[in-house]
Amino acid sequence: MKILISTGEVSGDLQGAMLIESLYRQAKNLGLELEITALGGTRMEKAGAKLLGNTTSIGSVGILESLPYIFPTLQIQGRVKQYLQHNKPDLVVLIDYMGPNINIGNYIRRHFSAIPIIYYIAPQEWVWSLGSGNTAEIVKITNRLLAIFPEEARYFREKGASVTWVGHPLIDRMQTAPSREEARTILGIQPDEIAIALLPASRWQEIKYLMPVMFEAAKMIQSKLPQVRFWIPLSLKEYQDSIEKSIQKYGLNAKLVTTDNDANSTLKVLAAADLAITKSGTVNLEIALLNVPQVVIYRVSSVTAWIGRNLLKFSIPFMSPPNLVQMKSIVPELFQEEATPSRIVSEAIELLNNSQRRQKMQADYQEMRRALGEIGVCDRAALEIIKSNCE
Repeated sequence: MKILISTGEVSGDLQGAMLIESLYRQAKNLGLELEITALGGTRMEKAGAKLLGNTTSIGSVGILESLPYIFPTLQIQGRVKQYLQHNKPDLVVLIDYMGPNINIGNYIRRHFSAIPIIYYIAPQEWVWSLGSGNTAEIVKITNRLLAIFPEEARYFREKGASVTWVGHPLIDRMQTAPSREEARTILGIQPDEIAIALLPASRWQEIKYLMPVMFEAAKMIQSKLPQVRFWIPLSLKEYQDSIEKSIQKYGLNAKLVTTDNDANSTLKVLAAADLAITKSGTVNLEIALLNVPQVVIYRVSSVTAWIGRNLLKFSIPFMSPPNLVQMKSIVPELFQEEATPSRIVSEAIELLNNSQRRQKMQADYQEMRRALGEIGVCDRAALEIIKSNCE
């Protein structure tokens, strides 16, 4: 059985790798021989996929921000189309990565209409649909949609998709996470030390727009709390130099933790933390599932923000996954002009000092957890994918 998987960015690589591991495991149980080719990253490659192209560092959010990635994306898309012409897979799995994956899906529908397409972790149209037809495109190209959120399943089912809710794959990932005590021991964090995780970037644009304001806030927190130490898990190797230089520039008592020898190093940092100050993204759910208080911030270019608000009338109820799951404010979100160092510091100090605020957030986390399904998400998704090829 030949499967092509397409995804992008750091989170897609993580989720793709988890799915690949389950696909190989379930195929072995069923006596199937499996060959997986993919667009993704090094995690997926290590899990057993042959990479057609690495897409972890060519993702962006925003209009101007996406311009530098148009040509690299088109190059990789061309590679995929050549592959499809000479190595027709039995099945294609698309993971998030909306624009490129809709393009690939439409190409397959035009030229290889018999190939089944499974969309696993669909783009969040159910949250921020602009009426642009993306939902209709996703439904048109997809034979089966495997939803990770209940609201996602409801939305796409109402739009005509064949949907199965499997739950969120991070439920499975959390089974490998250490306890808070174990993580602090492994990292050598002292009992009287305040550990704050900083997660500034999984995209280059976040290095530019987000990291400076986050590190300035960290510097201010450090001046108020001398016992604090910052821990920064490295999402991509190419960001290491920029982050290390910024740590020196802002004079932070911080340790940058790489994943070179330990794929679970990020989970250890998060599990050990008293607080996380983080970009918006999948990592917000990891932090919530580890029961760690967090402040979520996000910034794009001022031009992108203006176009989104004034021309596209872009508006979403929340931006971080924990708030979106429950459609209520669980974690504080600071977007664009609100994401100032002083506001970040205020929210962070409040969460560190106010036990009632922390406990309320953690109680909301537990409620959110119940909406994400049961352990075995990736195995359920893998079985649905294999079954789709046999139907």
